[in-house]
Amino acid sequence: MAQARNGSEAADHSRLIEDFGLRIGRAMGWPPMAGRLAGILMLSQDPMTLSELQQALGASKGSVSETTRLLITNGTVDRVKRPGVRQAVYEWRGDAWVGCLQHQLDQTQQLLELAEAAQEQGRDLPPVQQTRLRDMRTYYAFMVEQMRRLLDDYKRHLLVE
Repeated sequence: MAQARNGSEAADHSRLIEDFGLRIGRAMGWPPMAGRLAGILMLSQDPMTLSELQQALGASKGSVSETTRLLITNGTVDRVKRPGVRQAVYEWRGDAWVGCLQHQLDQTQQLLELAEAAQEQGRDLPPVQQTRLRDMRTYYAFMVEQMRRLLDDYKRHLLVE
């Protein structure tokens, strides 16, 4: 029974949050808990502490902590320290989809760097393996170029809305 805070009242969105857990989790390769946590923070009007997230998910502190790190890494959640408050809070980023796409671009760039290094190191391999390494580099170079263009287009699109 996960809940998202709505001002001072808690509105029950458990069905929608469970759907996030299944669909976003599966699509992004995340565990269902990450999808549920993403749903909770996306629907929450206020940032939430680790304890609040733990209670909303009915999960251990370690599990929630690990899951928030995953979402931060994936560009959708921020950990924010509020002045005068001991606990950090977590919030859905206002530009979460930009952050998500930037994370995917960064991952793809790392794979391009691997492909370039592998192609260089594999110069003495037989032609079949060299072709595979060249194809890998070509693929990731294409993907990085397209993802950069997509990210720029998406940012421009957001300015128009």
